[in-house]
Formats: sequence, structure tokens, C-alpha cells
Amino acid sequence: MKIREINAMRGPNYWSVRRHKLIVMVLDLEAMEDYPSNKIPGFGDRLKEMFPSMYSHRCSKGCKGGFFMRVDEGTWMGHVIEHIALEIQTMAGMDTGFGRTRGYGEEGVYNVVFSYMEESVGRYAAKAAVAICEALISAKDYDLDPDLQRMRELREAERLGPSTGSIIEEAESRGIPWIRLNKYSLCQLGYGANQKRIQATVTSETSSIGVELACDKEDTKYLLEQAEVAVPRGDIISRESSLESSCNYVGYPLVIKPIDGNHGRGITVDINNYEDALEAFHAAKEVSRRIIVERYITGEDHRLLVINNVMVAAAKRTPAHVIGDGKSTIEELIFEVNKDPRRGYGHEKELTVITINDLTKTIIADAGYKVDSVLPDGEKLILKDTANLSTGGTAEDITDRVHPANVSMVERISKIIDLDICGVDIMTSDISQPLSETGGAVLEVNAGPGFRMHLAPTTGLPRNVAAPVVDKLFPQKSNAGRIPIVAITGTNGKTTTSRLISHIAKMSGYRVGYTTSDGVYIQNRLLMTGDCTGPTSAEFVLKDPTVNFAVLECARGGLLRAGLGFSNCDIGIVTNVSADHLGLKGINTIEQLARVKGVIPETVLPEGYAILNADDDLVYDMRKGITSNLALFSMDENNPRIRALQRKGGITAVYENGYVTLCRGTWKMRIMKAENIPLTYGGKAKFMIQNILPAVITANVKGISIEDMKAALETFVPSASQTPGRLNLFKFEKFQILLDYAHNPAGMRALKKFTDEIDSNLKVGIVAGIGDRREEDNNEIGAVAAEMFDEIIIRQDKHLRGKTEEELIKMLKDGILKKFPDKKITVIPSEDEAIRYAVKNAGEGTLIVLCSDVVPDALNLVKELKEQEAKGELILDT
Repeated sequence: MKIREINAMRGPNYWSVRRHKLIVMVLDLEAMEDYPSNKIPGFGDRLKEMFPSMYSHRCSKGCKGGFFMRVDEGTWMGHVIEHIALEIQTMAGMDTGFGRTRGYGEEGVYNVVFSYMEESVGRYAAKAAVAICEALISAKDYDLDPDLQRMRELREAERLGPSTGSIIEEAESRGIPWIRLNKYSLCQLGYGANQKRIQATVTSETSSIGVELACDKEDTKYLLEQAEVAVPRGDIISRESSLESSCNYVGYPLVIKPIDGNHGRGITVDINNYEDALEAFHAAKEVSRRIIVERYITGEDHRLLVINNVMVAAAKRTPAHVIGDGKSTIEELIFEVNKDPRRGYGHEKELTVITINDLTKTIIADAGYKVDSVLPDGEKLILKDTANLSTGGTAEDITDRVHPANVSMVERISKIIDLDICGVDIMTSDISQPLSETGGAVLEVNAGPGFRMHLAPTTGLPRNVAAPVVDKLFPQKSNAGRIPIVAITGTNGKTTTSRLISHIAKMSGYRVGYTTSDGVYIQNRLLMTGDCTGPTSAEFVLKDPTVNFAVLECARGGLLRAGLGFSNCDIGIVTNVSADHLGLKGINTIEQLARVKGVIPETVLPEGYAILNADDDLVYDMRKGITSNLALFSMDENNPRIRALQRKGGITAVYENGYVTLCRGTWKMRIMKAENIPLTYGGKAKFMIQNILPAVITANVKGISIEDMKAALETFVPSASQTPGRLNLFKFEKFQILLDYAHNPAGMRALKKFTDEIDSNLKVGIVAGIGDRREEDNNEIGAVAAEMFDEIIIRQDKHLRGKTEEELIKMLKDGILKKFPDKKITVIPSEDEAIRYAVKNAGEGTLIVLCSDVVPDALNLVKELKEQEAKGELILDT
């Protein structure tokens, strides 16, 4: 078996609009296509022995054991690999269960689709599942443990930490979108100008001064002392020569720690003599230049969490430890503790396994033991020098036991240090009593405190401490963090519609970011070039903090490669669906292509609008999958689908009596006469009218007035700057050049209707075959060109896309000659040379139509020719 490619979906996609995290593996079964599971001796038994837990897989049978029934009956290996990939992820601590396997359109080749939690793990699981299946087929032994451990390691390296993850989950539950900005914990909540940022539990609203203070233990302690907050007596030193006097000043027992350390690094506690103090001093020196020598306060370790100056949770923390039974060694006791099902690798569960590292061995030795020593019955041995959960510690929720005086104190501390989120560490024998009565003290104030101990305490009530963070960042309850998003898809007209809507929004005062097949624009400035119709380009716009209105062109390629770059949009437009790019990425029929495009209207928010072409059967059928409002547009006001929606009071846009007209119910609001809209070339470019109709619906539902729509339509002039490659007409003294991006049969037919309206003595077409289209598509492009032009120049695209130059030329010629055997054909592979040839031989009144795929290059050349004509340097043969 052979893996052809592995793609990771990260948003709504062809396979599922709701399940965004999917691996799509294109798998060629090769010889195994002839060997379903029931034809391989012993395969089912080996599978059941290796994965007995797969009994829970119901599969299409709908009952436990259903998948095993399918295996016994006979199923193909792609299906088996799908289930193995899901099961090994679950075994590695990532419980996920959605999958499906479908034909790719070639015999023996399948799309194996399954869900994942972390992308790197999903990709690994795909490859491992194939290797495991091959071992099962050949009856070879396979050690699964290394794969499971590797997946755990990948998960821990990639996943968001529990604190960040909890905030993200809370935001998601409120419909607030988010984007991960780096491979660590920096995340954006919300889009564009309405975004907020978090990094672990530090927010974009956290005071930088507060963070600096919290990281400087000396300044923190000084400010708290000045505010009459109980803190341990202490001293700050940087030289060993000062250590002894400092110890004498503070008094034993004491704790020595680095002044700017974190996570317990370099801290030594309960020091009772100078020799131990000296060793602790050097340990702290490895972390920080300056060292705190502080009175060691006895009692229990408590963490009080304050968010937005309100205490929201408190926990009593206990370092990792074991209790002797008089029989077991310390190592055996640790092994028993780690059997607790709540303990896992890294952050996968509420508790972390206790590891025996050099620090642990040192602590055990300081207590007079070795790891193989038997601990006396009932004796408690601390194994770590901090109570952090990440080192195996435990936490007990004590939020409801904190004395009001202590609550008031920590809320006051958050204001003194100026932190919106902080963790205050308190040592006291009884948190239910004021510190003044127990002799306890505040040890530290932490910026960016961990939430794990509060989210999933070992005992006591879990606290949703993420909720107050999101409350603070997004006090508004509706549309929190969102900006208007208009998503446009279809076979033809996407780019022009995107540009027009962007222009209307910009003219109405919005700061617009938009994506097109030409590039990404932020407030009309081109910031990325090339085909930018995929999820990465969409995220580029949505991450920009200056943008408050997004218009996103969404093409099939990005949808199939990675899904959408956003979860929901306010408006989803489908212009049309016609045969294009068929036979690629497993999309072989126009109906499948329609399902790809149909992802867009299905992602529209319930209060938003799916705007569909009522003249296109495949597009109109997409209404069945939407959960939003429906709006329709048509070039025929009497279209029965339009009439039906109007009777229900819906919004429609039609071309009627020469007008672009918007309708609410049956009431007409004529926007403009089509011939007066520059984009239509005096009403001749009918397909441009079709692009205007969804644009005016969009403007209307976003509250833009008809007067502002008119102003925008009047100023949106088709040109190389506003609509590059879309009906760009250049008038020379003796001839004209029309440049257009038409690149499929439907686009060519629409272009023909326009050129038929243009008077000319001779029409010369410069066309090319397209490498990633089917032979019949290139034949049809040739046939349409034969009907359009008196002479045809066949050039070659910049990228051949899998076919040879000769193959493409033949496909076009076959289409042309089948229609008109005597048509004059000239082959000039270079687009530059083809254009120059056409211009050099242009007679009086010639119309040269250039169908270009690299629009900027063609535009630059045409502009150069215009400049030559202006200087009198353009030489013609005629």
C-alpha cells in the first residue's frame, strides 16, 4: 500500500462542516484492492487480539462490535486503517472517533478520513496505521508502545497548555473565534479590529508594569510591606560573602530562592544551618544573579487566584509525596502512586505522573534514604521541592473556606501589583483564619498563574476560572470579538464580486481586508501577491488588527487542501457552479464540485444570509443545507424561485427592465440602470450584472443605503487597477486589446457574449490549454474559441500542471478543428511573444482578446505597448 498524500483540515471542509480537525489521507491500496479483510487468513483474529478495545467501534452496523462484524464479512484495508488510526490516538490519550473512507475516483485509491486532536499526532497516526495494518496482513509482530509514546510526546509538544486551553474552550462555547499565533501559547481571540490576545494567562490587557513587578520578588515584597501585607522577613544578596550575615539577620529556618526565578527553579526550603544555606545559595545562583534569603514560614501552601480584582478560586497544594507502609521501597511506592488513573503523561489528565529525576534523588538523599530504601510505615516523604501539579503534586479546592479577610487581602494585592490575573501564594496553617491570627505570610505574587489546579483539583469542586477571563476581555455578550465576514465562492465571478463588495464597504467607511486570486489587500494596499484564496490568506486578513470588515474569496483548492480559514461567516455567496478542475483531488463530477462550494453557505451564522444564484440548479439546491437566512439573485425577475421567496418576504436581487433591482418581499428598489454602471460596459457584459446582484444584497443586509450603493457602483470602474484581468479593455489607435482571466468553458462562453457586442473587423484570440483540466474541458475551450474568433493564437500557460506542451496544444486544436476545420491557428508558446505577434499583425479595427493566467505579467506588457504607441515607437506590419 502506498500513501499518496496526507492533508490536515483545520476548518469547515468538504468532509464535514462541523468537524474541523480531520486528516484526509489519499491511500493507494495497490495489490490489496483485491484482498478485503475476509480474504486474508487470520487477519481478523490478529486485529482483535491487538486491539480488543475496538469492540466499542460501532461502524455502520450501529452496535458494539459492529466494526469487527464488517471485518469478518470483508472490508477494504482503507476502512481498517481509518479505524486503527482512530484507536491508536484514543490509546495515546486523545479520544476521537469520527471517520469515513470513500473512493477517490481511481480504482484501488481511497480518501481515508479521520478526526484528530493535535495535527502532528493525526499525521503520525495516519502513517503508523498503514504500517500496523501491513504488519497484521503479513502476520508480523508489531510493538505498539513506541508509537503510543511518540504520539503522547507530539501531543505535549503541540497542544495548548491547560490554562490557555481552558480560555480557548470558554471562548468557543460563546461563539468567539480564535487563531493560534505561534507554536506556543500566544492566541488571538476574536477577529480583526475586535481581537484580544492571550499568552497562557497573560492577556493583552495585562499591565506590563504589573508583570515586571511580579517577576521582581524584591520590588513585590517591598510594595507589599509598605501596604502592611504580611510577608516573610527577608534579605536580598548577590555575593557569597553576604550570606552568613543575612542568615543571621533573617533567622533559621529559612528559604533561599532566586529573585527572578519561576516554576520552583533554584528554590531550597527549610534550611536550618549555614552549610545547607551555602549549597542552596549556589543552586539559586544558577538561576539568578541576585538571591532572596527569607524566613521559612511553616504551614500549608495555598494558591489564591484573582481575576479582574476578584478572588475566583483557591487551592491547597501538596508536593508530590509517598507514605511508607514499612514493606515497599520508595521506588515501589512511587510506582503504586502512579497507578492512579487520574495521573497521566504531561497534561493529559488532572494529575501528572511522578518522575524520579536527579532533584528527586537529591531530596530523598537529604532525607537519609535511597530510591530502593524501605520507607517506615506511616512516614510521609516529600519528593519534589515545589507543589506544582506538573511535577506530580496534588491540589485541593478550598475556595469556600478562605476567610473574608484573606479574600479582601488578595484582591487588594492584585490592585497593588496592578495585575488583572494573578496567583497569590500564601503559607498558613489555616486559610479559614486571618493571616494575622495564624502567623502566615504572602510568599509570592505570580503573573500568568496556572489554572490547572483550579480546573481539575485532586479533591473538591472544579472551578471554571476561564469564564471570568473571557468576561473581562469581552464584556459584550453578542457578536463578541467578531467583525463582518463575507465569503464568496463559485466557478466564475468570485474575484470581481469580492472586489466590488470590498469597494462598497470601503466607500461606506469600513476598513476592509479582502482576499482574491490576485492577492491579499488591506485597505486597498496589496500586501500579498498570487492566488490568495485559501485558508492562510483568510487568516492573514482576520489577524490584521486594522480590519473591521473582511471579504474572503474561497476557492476549491484551499477547501480541499485544508478547509476554510474561519468557522463561520455572516454572508456566504455562491456565484455559480460549472465544470472546472474536475478530475483533481478526488472531485470528479460537477455534483461533487457543488458539494465543495456548498461548504460556504453551510457556515453562515443563523442570523446571517446565504446568497445563492437562483438561475443555477446546483447552487439553488444548496439552500437545503443552510441554517441561516436565504437570499436569492437572478437575471430573470420572473424566475419562479425568486417569486416564491418574494412571497415569503425574503430578500432578492434581479435584473429587470434594464435595472439592477433589489427586492424585499415583492417591493422593488431599483438601484441603477445597468448600462450606467461602468462595470457592465454599457450593459453589454451581462455576466458582470450577475456579479453585481449578490453585491447589492450584501450591502443591503449590512445596512448600507441605496445612495451609498449607487455612489460605489458609479466609482467602481473596470480597469487594470480595480479589476485586474477582468474585462480590461485597452484602446490603441488602430486596434483594441481585451484582457480577461477566462479559464474554463463557462467563462469563455460568458466572454463570447460580451465580445459579440463589440464591433470589430477581425477578432483574434490568444488562448491556452490548461494542464489541470480534463481533455474534454480543453477541447471545449478550443470549440468556444473557434466560435468567438476569426483567428486563434495558441500560447502556453506559465505552469503546465502535469501535462506536456504538445498534449495541451493538441487538445485545443482538436476542439477548434472539430468545430471549424479551416480556422486559422498559429502556435506561439510564449505569452509575451504571442501578444507581440498579435499586436504587430493587427489590422485596422482588430480586437485582440487575451485570455491570460498570469495577469500581472500580461498587464505590464500591454501597458508597455501603450507607452510605445504614445512615443511613436510601436511598429505594426499592416
